[in-house]
Amino acid sequence: MSNLAEIEAAADALPPEQKQELMLFLAARLRAQGARMPDPRKFTREQTAAWIAEDEADMQRFREGK
Repeated sequence: MSNLAEIEAAADALPPEQKQELMLFLAARLRAQGARMPDPRKFTREQTAAWIAEDEADMQRFREGK
């Protein structure tokens, strides 16, 4: 594999357990190279409330079989 597209395709073909292992491997390599964690994202109360309402509506549709 010589480019990111090939690596992404190979990673996509992995089973979930191996994808998780790959993520942990990459995170460890990034930390070892001094990579910085991204700053935490901040959301407004309105955004959070909208996501919760959407999630609850989705659950209701699921329960109704829609």
